[in-house]
Amino acid sequence: MKRLFLILFSMMALLGVHAAAEGDLRIVATDFPCYDFARAVTGGRAEVTMLLKPGTEAHSYDPTPADILAISSADLFVCIGGESDAWAEGILAGFDGDGPRVLRMMDAVSDLIEEDGDDGHVHEGDGPEYDEHIWTSPVNAASMVRALGDALADIDPEAAELYRDSADGYAAQILELDGEIRAVVENATHRTLVFADRFPFVYFTREYSLDYLAAFSSCTADTEPSAQIVLSLIQMVTSEGIPAVYTIELSNQTIARTVAEETGAQILTLHSMQTVSQAEFDAGETYVSLMEKNVGALREGLR
Repeated sequence: MKRLFLILFSMMALLGVHAAAEGDLRIVATDFPCYDFARAVTGGRAEVTMLLKPGTEAHSYDPTPADILAISSADLFVCIGGESDAWAEGILAGFDGDGPRVLRMMDAVSDLIEEDGDDGHVHEGDGPEYDEHIWTSPVNAASMVRALGDALADIDPEAAELYRDSADGYAAQILELDGEIRAVVENATHRTLVFADRFPFVYFTREYSLDYLAAFSSCTADTEPSAQIVLSLIQMVTSEGIPAVYTIELSNQTIARTVAEETGAQILTLHSMQTVSQAEFDAGETYVSLMEKNVGALREGLR
């Protein structure tokens, strides 16, 4: 790692790359939620780079030398701050105090949910490892957006009002979706989400007091659930008359198809937004537009 940093900083010196270079602010964001929030808050006033390329699996991301160079020359580095961003801590430490300002979004959210690695279940507590999918709750997402606005206001005081106004405006759009979701849940026939896939929605279900049964308790790297778990999903759908099972984006839907074939349930997608496809990125999808689609899928599945 030390050798890599020496090479990178030599390249920076040759290229004249400096974190305090003149011009637009440079923001480097790890994943799609951080990128989208930065894009919305800066309103074109900054150059925003997303490290996690569209279609890439977030939990196996490995930074390239070019990514490290981008971080080193940024004015602000925005990450979630969870387990998937653990790689960043070593890189930031290597800058020896001369790196970018860092905003860890988990610091902007209170009441984090602890992951218990021993039994695979998720529960609230004071342990050191927390579920990182904080943005799946729109209430949390609004807090993250405002924290970004405050950080940018500190970095660029001349545009502080612009950043904070933009943050408030985008947070308001997100909270409108929060209201839509609450209305769907209030009028729902069912209050259980059956997730035939990995499960990054623990903050979402807690926010709206929804129950869930999932093939996996989190975004585990496992690909095959036990036969008993699949049977329990089928029994839940059948006994409760649940009309749909859910998968996340970019899923192969193998488990969901098994459950659907046995029960007649339809397959719907709830987008976690940790990553997006290239087509979604090129189409200009945002946190708001994807969450709006989630509202429709939730309405259909809870009817």
